Amino acid sequence: MARIHGAITAVFLSVLLYSCAQKQVTVTPDGRVHGVITHVTDGDTVSVRLGSVTEKIRLIGVDTPETKHPTKPVGCWGPEASAHTTALLPVGTDVYIVRDAEARDKYKRLLAYVYRTADNLFVNYELIAGGWGVPLSISPNTAFETDFASAAYSAQQANLGLWAHCRG
Repeated sequence: MARIHGAITAVFLSVLLYSCAQKQVTVTPDGRVHGVITHVTDGDTVSVRLGSVTEKIRLIGVDTPETKHPTKPVGCWGPEASAHTTALLPVGTDVYIVRDAEARDKYKRLLAYVYRTADNLFVNYELIAGGWGVPLSISPNTAFETDFASAAYSAQQANLGLWAHCRG
């Protein structure tokens, strides 16, 4: 997984650096774009202050059950997944983000892998590995697709989170 992370960082660093320079974002020498959590919308969407701009970020590769969709009911384990993301990333948490191939989704949210700076926790992976969400692979943002599928299989086998509480 570290090898893939390095490749992603190298390939997209120049694009990200240009984008960040326009927003006065802090980029470390190793290519990490740092930000601070300002809000957790739900289990797979957070807001992060990057320099002078706050971005809504959709976590790549993970889908947690719905809690705030305008036309869909609250999903099984959705409130728990949202609470878990809030516990992992309370307001004020320093994070760094890494992009994949596409920068934004159709809703204009920034697409990113999010890491907690204090301990390098890979939040996207943690949500799947703990059974808080399932893999959501949307090409071309698939750098961790295999890792996420493996984590979901392990969570399912261990009957964690939504695997224990939700059927169907």
